[in-house]
Amino acid sequence: MARLAIAVIHGMGSQDRKYSRPLRDEINDRLGAAGVSQVQWGEIFWADVLKKRQKDYINQAKNSTDFDFISLRSFMVGSFGDASAYRKTKDKKDSTYQKIHQRVSKCVANLDDPANPDTPLIVLAHSLGGHIMSNYIYDMQKKTASGATGLSNFQRMETLAGFITFGCNIPFFVFAYAKKDIKPIRFPGLALPPALSKKAKWLNFFDPDDVLGYPLKPINQAYNKVIDRDIPINVGGILTSWNPMSHQKYWTDNDFTKPVARFIKTLL
Repeated sequence: MARLAIAVIHGMGSQDRKYSRPLRDEINDRLGAAGVSQVQWGEIFWADVLKKRQKDYINQAKNSTDFDFISLRSFMVGSFGDASAYRKTKDKKDSTYQKIHQRVSKCVANLDDPANPDTPLIVLAHSLGGHIMSNYIYDMQKKTASGATGLSNFQRMETLAGFITFGCNIPFFVFAYAKKDIKPIRFPGLALPPALSKKAKWLNFFDPDDVLGYPLKPINQAYNKVIDRDIPINVGGILTSWNPMSHQKYWTDNDFTKPVARFIKTLL
């Protein structure tokens, strides 16, 4: 029986299924056999919700226009297309927000152990995935407050013991509100026993050269209080560590995987 569940979610841009395997392998190596046997991993994949529309547009645009920088344009459409499409609206034809949250819900349900509904959960969220998970948890907490879920503590995100954001761009999505009106999720989960609650952490990793990854504590006092640390790191190799391409290089970089593995061990 797993003592800890870990859910991974990707962010902006095109991703393949099993995108998180290199990260999982890297962290499992650091946990060792004893640690690996106590952890259950889950992967949230949602890129395909928007990928076909974005790819179709790029192909049609190439056929009708003499475009330069096709690779860069594809990256921009994939990245900012994801960010602009993922929003909560009342338009019944715009279901992107709900479709992506359904993917999250499915992963969390698969990780839920009926024999142990209070299993601690860690979420590893890259890029836009941090914003998605923040919204998902916030929505779930609102439903729980109204008594409208009927779900286990685990599926209500009340056993959340770790929130690891990396290359996170939550600040992009808060400027519509006055500082005093911006509210982060309630963290840690209320169903955690006191000993685990004391160990729970929201750690935010960012590379200062990554223009899509930002510190979160400066958002306002509420974020400053709930987030344990904003951690600047240097990710990528000789060709990527000093420029915006570093945004996709967190997954197996030692500066990221080492401290994440250390944190996971504190909960085992």
